[in-house]
Amino acid sequence: MVLETKALTVEEFDQIALLPENADKLLEFIGGNIVDAVSDHYASILGALMATELYKFVEKNNLGFVTGANGGYKINGERYIPSAAFMSKTRQAKPSREVYNSTSPDLVVEVLSRFDKPDEIAVKIVNYHLVVTVVWVVNPEQQYIRVYIPNRTPQLVGIDGVLDGGDVLPGFTLPVKDIFTD
Repeated sequence: MVLETKALTVEEFDQIALLPENADKLLEFIGGNIVDAVSDHYASILGALMATELYKFVEKNNLGFVTGANGGYKINGERYIPSAAFMSKTRQAKPSREVYNSTSPDLVVEVLSRFDKPDEIAVKIVNYHLVVTVVWVVNPEQQYIRVYIPNRTPQLVGIDGVLDGGDVLPGFTLPVKDIFTD
């Protein structure tokens, strides 16, 4: 849901996002607009599930850390709050204390909800790729995950497929049917 209709600068967004009245809001800055990162209950559950699965693997293998649906990142001059994200220790040794982390994550999970607009998701994917971040877009309605790896053709992993961590999380696997359980 777009909150501003006039294009802002990132500096103006940063001032607005840090106002006390916005402290309990999850705000993104996409294409010059302030976007409330509101989700629905089912998308939130799927985001938590994805963060949990990532966390278990990352923790077991001492690879870095995972953020959930209120961990923000500065991505190519914009501000994003993915449903989940993985940051390797090689990319950032310790978690940031910034509201929007200046270091881009290795991997993000974007769980679609009815509030997401395709053009905003497309802009985010392009900007994630510019900072060499892998993107998993989870589509709850059609029960698939589209995997976007920089400089490669996107892959669609359907309900009978297995999501894998590729070069970012070697050894990580998750059957897609395990994600979309009701």
